[in-house]
Amino acid sequence: MTVAPDQVDVPDVDELDATAHPWQVVVWNDPVNLMSYVVWVFRKLFGHPETEATRLMLQVHHEGRAIVSSGPLEKAELDCHRLHHHGLWATLEKT
Repeated sequence: MTVAPDQVDVPDVDELDATAHPWQVVVWNDPVNLMSYVVWVFRKLFGHPETEATRLMLQVHHEGRAIVSSGPLEKAELDCHRLHHHGLWATLEKT
């Protein structure tokens, strides 16, 4: 027979945020792709509005990298694969 516990410990919101998005996808600057193409890819793959896609592209251009998505490993791997398929340099990082 299974008995429900009298009390359930609820994790902090900070704990939930850390476990909800443990992986991030990083896009790296490259000498090949046009800035307009990178903006188009970010809009197509992630549904970003043009202003956000442009901000991320400029971050890649000026800082050498930008985090474009985060989530569980399976989602991050898919996002990384889709970026590779579009010719962008992308890697995964654990947060």
